[in-house]
Amino acid sequence: MIRTRKTLEAENHLGFRILGWVLAVALIAGLALSTVQVVLDAQKVSSELERQAEETLAMVYDAATQAVFSIDETLGQQVVDGLFALEAINFARIAHLDGSELSSRQRTPSHLDFRPITDLIFGKVWVYREVLKRNENPNEPYGFIEIHLDTAHDANTWLMRALTTFISGIVIALILGLTLFILFNWLLAGPLLRIVHALKKVNPDYPDEHLLSVPKGHEKNELGLWVNATNNLLVAIAESQQKYREAEDRVSELARIDTLTGLPSRDAFLEDLQQIIEASKARGNAFSLMVCGIDDFKSVNEQCGFRTGDLILKTVANRLTANFTADRFTLARLGSDQFVVVEKKLCDNFHAAETAEKILAIVGTPVEAGSHRISLTSTLGISIFPNDACEADRLLQSAEQTMALAKQNSHTRFQFYVASIDQEIRDRKQMEKDLAQAIINQEFHVVYQPQINLETKRVIGAEALLRWVHPDHGFVPPDKFIPIAETSGHIVNIGKWVLEQACKQVAEWAASGSHLRIAVNLSAVQLRQDSIVEDILTRIAEYQIPPGRLELEITETSFMTNITDAVAKLHQLHRAGISIAVDDFGTGYSSLTYLKKMPVQHLKIDKQFIQDLLVNEEDTRIANTIIDLGRSLNLTVIAEGVETEEQEHYLTQRGCKLAQGYFFSKPLLPDDFEKFVKTFHANIVENNA
Repeated sequence: MIRTRKTLEAENHLGFRILGWVLAVALIAGLALSTVQVVLDAQKVSSELERQAEETLAMVYDAATQAVFSIDETLGQQVVDGLFALEAINFARIAHLDGSELSSRQRTPSHLDFRPITDLIFGKVWVYREVLKRNENPNEPYGFIEIHLDTAHDANTWLMRALTTFISGIVIALILGLTLFILFNWLLAGPLLRIVHALKKVNPDYPDEHLLSVPKGHEKNELGLWVNATNNLLVAIAESQQKYREAEDRVSELARIDTLTGLPSRDAFLEDLQQIIEASKARGNAFSLMVCGIDDFKSVNEQCGFRTGDLILKTVANRLTANFTADRFTLARLGSDQFVVVEKKLCDNFHAAETAEKILAIVGTPVEAGSHRISLTSTLGISIFPNDACEADRLLQSAEQTMALAKQNSHTRFQFYVASIDQEIRDRKQMEKDLAQAIINQEFHVVYQPQINLETKRVIGAEALLRWVHPDHGFVPPDKFIPIAETSGHIVNIGKWVLEQACKQVAEWAASGSHLRIAVNLSAVQLRQDSIVEDILTRIAEYQIPPGRLELEITETSFMTNITDAVAKLHQLHRAGISIAVDDFGTGYSSLTYLKKMPVQHLKIDKQFIQDLLVNEEDTRIANTIIDLGRSLNLTVIAEGVETEEQEHYLTQRGCKLAQGYFFSKPLLPDDFEKFVKTFHANIVENNA
């Protein structure tokens, strides 16, 4: 329960903080406005003094002019004495042009208390001087009149007004601040404080017992809405707590946890499995359910005792928990020696097979039980959601039945509920193992399919193609084992071996005077290897391959993952004299942007567009487009899969430069390839003779 202070410190009171801010803002604004008003008033006083002086001089101008013209001292003195009727004038004189004085008068300036302040603002004395001329002869001056104005009297009046203005501004600011403080406390701070006191009375265990009262007069404003929302929240919390208590009571009633291993029991697992099924349905995900049974566990109990058997079960449970995290896996003990593992968000069935192998290895690790070192084996039955079943009990039953069936055949294995999938996965796993040994057992060999220049009708090179002759299954098609080699990572070592064979063959042909080049396929997995450039350049240097004799073929998908890295590597290889060709062009992410960035010299039209050339209008258009694109980008286009004379003739007429396919020759072993080249060229010479 959160405890609050019974009282608030003054500096923390919201009303006082509002008062401080309002007073500060009001004072600043009041002082600013007062200052502006005082400055304007000072300008007005200055203007008034100026006007007063001008009017005074204008009033005595004619008399003063007559006095100086007539040299009438009496008249001049009368004019000067008349000026002193104005309190602001403290000096006046009428004089001739040479400065000789006709009449004058002076009195002491006023001594007022605030004069030091006003003199700084308005000055002590303002001096005015006017030249005296007659109307009959305006161009000839006769003398001048001079007066001195004392600013003290008008300035003192201005100062009193300024003080009044400032004091009234401060008083207004104080009144405004206090008024707002009172209104704020009445409308907001007071009701808020009462709501806080009401919240303190709420019982955290039963929050709906003491609901808040809406402050009077605030039923329809924000405070009322807030109080109602808070009450709704308290009621919702109370309902949630009630449901939680009911759930706790239910949990305590059910034996959800296996006391020996700490894993969920069978009943608890079925509930969890139903939730996993619903979540997977909502997201469209698949998952695998694996039932693992320890083989011949009854004999272990009979020979080593039930205590040792319990230790083995706890050890297996701990190993499974340590290796399979709760975010992706759900574990449980079904009873006796059987465990269940659910792998959520399954990528494919092969992924489930890898997890099954991991479980077999975990259980198969020997267990130290006192003086006993016990080696175990296990058998797994696997069912897949939603392929095998969509109900929790049916899915679990399928896996249990499959495990029982697998135990009848042999131990230390896993088996899928669907036999066809099971066999497919077993074949794939076996092929992965066989691929790992194929190089060592010398089961691979490389064949070369000739590439023909359609203009000169001469063999200019070959594409190196990998072939695998399995000791038990015989010839294995490349489209069957190459994808497995790529996903398993074996393609890296296989690719190095093919590259070395091709470089060796190029070196032999170069030594015999042949200028044939060899194209080698480079997979996406190989291209992502950090050492790929160094590996290729090392082989070129080792076999002293002349520039232009080695070509690397990459598919469009090879560089999609990290195009920047792929382009950088291909540029390094191109600078070393290696040609780059885009294989299967048109079947992937065909983009002029990629062709612009990469150092490509050749485009290979995929054979699927060639096999129906002149038969399928769409394939013909695609082939024509690629040929035209290659010509516009100054790239050599290679057509693969040419099988008929009509295809060869059409491609030649359309401007395709190179071609390969069974129309010319099937892939050949090196000796057969050399014989083909001699025969092919001889036939061309004979036909042209």
